[in-house]
Amino acid sequence: MAGNNYSPLKVGLYIDLTNLERRFLMATIDVTEETFESTVTGDGIVLVDAWASWCGPCRQFAPTYEKVSETHTDATFAKLDTEANQGLAAALQIQSIPTLMVFRDGIMVYREAGTMPAPALDDLVNQVKALDMDDVRRQVAEQQGSAEA
Repeated sequence: MAGNNYSPLKVGLYIDLTNLERRFLMATIDVTEETFESTVTGDGIVLVDAWASWCGPCRQFAPTYEKVSETHTDATFAKLDTEANQGLAAALQIQSIPTLMVFRDGIMVYREAGTMPAPALDDLVNQVKALDMDDVRRQVAEQQGSAEA
């Protein structure tokens, strides 16, 4: 079986690791009031799609969000159900849905209500990957300093 993507299990069964990895690596995750902060404050890129089941534009955007997650397995694509997590939605001041938020290394670098086509979302993720985070941190510090003055 050389040259394939199969791995023998102890019971003699074979599984296709390529498909298994694809299914787990490319899936979006759900965030809740309990998991939101720990999800967005870590290192790396985290996108959060705030949505609700009754929202037509949210349902239209969902396949686009899933599709783009498949090409950016190095980023976390999370979904926040605003109906099930109303306290968090209020704390985040989400006024309309869908709302897309993007965090990098714990800093929110993008937030916008509405949908976007897959090429625009793909471009957004690439722009976030290209950010100079030292420059972003400096800008955040400057904004916080002028807000305190």
